[in-house]
Amino acid sequence: MRKFDSDTLLVATHNQGKLEEIADLLRPYGIAVTGAATLNLPEPEETGTTFIENARIKAHAAAKATGLPALADDSGLAVDALGGAPGVYTADWAETGDGRDFPMAMTRVWDELEKANAPAPRAAQFWCTFVLAWPDGHDEVFEGFVPGQITWPMRGDQGHGYDPIFLPDGYDITFGEMDRWEKNRISHRGRAFEKLVAAFDR
Repeated sequence: MRKFDSDTLLVATHNQGKLEEIADLLRPYGIAVTGAATLNLPEPEETGTTFIENARIKAHAAAKATGLPALADDSGLAVDALGGAPGVYTADWAETGDGRDFPMAMTRVWDELEKANAPAPRAAQFWCTFVLAWPDGHDEVFEGFVPGQITWPMRGDQGHGYDPIFLPDGYDITFGEMDRWEKNRISHRGRAFEKLVAAFDR
């Protein structure tokens, strides 16, 4: 595995919440982060059909544009009874002409489960794939997921995205009700990060 040996990492995201979560995970390793928005990098079109493909697109685009190693993640919610949807289209389900509407997207998930008469528990997983890419085209891939189930109605105003309808296995509160930093320790992103730390030359 190629090691990352710099003190600053470019994170290929324009999502401030995601950037803050990754910064928090990296802080114990003495690595500072800078986001793609800070460098005015455009957001590449995510044309992949898997989380790995989309994370690779973002990481390599940022590395190529800046000449710096870049970390990107692609993550989403996969609901068993919906054939793994929304999956790589997790963010797309929330798109409107005026930005993203996640309450609308969460309602769509529940409505489609109801239409399918999906039995309880309505199993789902949050997935995260990190890709660490270098300007020479090399990359390393790290994946993590957390199992759980879809619950209704929405609960909690912490976190982001679909967190208020996701009840992780072993807990009686949703990601949306969970302290943000506690969620970080058990989340799909946290689990993928546990594998990523092996790439840090510390």
